[in-house]
Amino acid sequence: MGISDILRRGAASLLGLSAWQANVSPFAASTPSDALIDAGRRMNGGNIQPIPVTRTRWYLSDLETAEHLADAGDLSWAGELMKSARKDGVVSGVLSTRTGGLVRLPKKFRGDPEIVAALELGHDSTRSVFDEMFPAAELAALAADGELLGVGVGELVPVEGRSYPVFVRLDPSFLLFRWNENRWYYRSVIGLIPITPGDGRWILHVPGGRMAPWQNGLWRAIGRAYIRKEHASLHCDNWEAKLANPARVAVAPTGGVEAQKDSFFRQVMAWGVNTVFSLSPGYDVKLLESNGRGYESFKATISDQNQEIIITIAGQTVTTDGGTGFANADVHKSIRADLIKATADGLAYTLNTQGLPAFVLVRFGEAALTRSVVVEWDVTPPKDRTAEASSLVTIATAIAQLDQALAAHGRRLDVATLCARFSVPILGDADGDGTPDAAENEPPEPTLTEPPAPTPIREAA
Repeated sequence: MGISDILRRGAASLLGLSAWQANVSPFAASTPSDALIDAGRRMNGGNIQPIPVTRTRWYLSDLETAEHLADAGDLSWAGELMKSARKDGVVSGVLSTRTGGLVRLPKKFRGDPEIVAALELGHDSTRSVFDEMFPAAELAALAADGELLGVGVGELVPVEGRSYPVFVRLDPSFLLFRWNENRWYYRSVIGLIPITPGDGRWILHVPGGRMAPWQNGLWRAIGRAYIRKEHASLHCDNWEAKLANPARVAVAPTGGVEAQKDSFFRQVMAWGVNTVFSLSPGYDVKLLESNGRGYESFKATISDQNQEIIITIAGQTVTTDGGTGFANADVHKSIRADLIKATADGLAYTLNTQGLPAFVLVRFGEAALTRSVVVEWDVTPPKDRTAEASSLVTIATAIAQLDQALAAHGRRLDVATLCARFSVPILGDADGDGTPDAAENEPPEPTLTEPPAPTPIREAA
């Protein structure tokens, strides 16, 4: 049994692949073999993704077409619309805070200590193995695709000289979902390739839900706001080009000589900076400015669409002009806390079920899959960390004082119950009940009872 077969079997138990792949339909598309895929990859410089095509003009009717195509399983128009929307500064800035700021927050690993140590080990004393295997920029792009389109895709590409692959995010506009097969495909340079999540090559990120995830993406709201904003910006530029500059008006007397009029008009036409006119009686020069206020409508539309984009991505209005950028600690101030948590949990679940098992299998073998590790991002706001530390100090003081007070009455404090109630971390307590797991597995100590007193022997009379 090959590595891909083992990972497919493991992915089936972790993900429940039946939710994506039913029995093969007799109308299923013919797919290329692994050898043909590798050959096509070599012919395309190691890539299977086609050259992306960017559209520069979008209309609201195009958004409707993209919605109809997406419901049929074709995400080409929706993906291209989101690529164009990222040209917008507001979309790009707020989205990068939610995704790029998130993946650079501290990570926590749980599971087998040996595997955790292997993932945290630095490569050439720079980045950890996890960061080398899953670059932050690729994870941020995958998380952004998941939020915008409800689905993202990537592949684990082998690296010569390393025992682990590297994750590469792919353009989601080439995704195709076939309803009759209940299966995802990728339009590659050599044709349709079926996607099997977690098989050691494919990673399918679906935070929008397993069925029709595109319906839960942000792309429809952002697409509408982006298109309206683009059109308002173009109309505003058109207004400024035509009406922002006042017209120059030259007035000549009725009885003036034509030669004088012609000379006067030439001077007005040559009107430049700091131009001075010497006018005879009857001649006049003035400016004709537009009294229209149409530009205010364009400005209001742009402002409204900016606010809609910010609320859609961040869940709230944020201030974006107060500094040079967002720091990691500021992500909690800019993005709603539950949205940060949802994005982090969705991305971690995808890596834990489809990415990390490939590393564990290659490095530690099939048996290690049962004791694999999981990763999660620490999205706790800094102020909550301060409150937790203060609570632990208060609990420690209370335990010491309660233990002393109860000892005076011959009583003992149930420390395990207090630790479980206030979530005090105890080394070796995986279930969080306040008692170390080793102590729970030990057999109970035998109850010591005093032996009965001997029966006194009576002497015979």
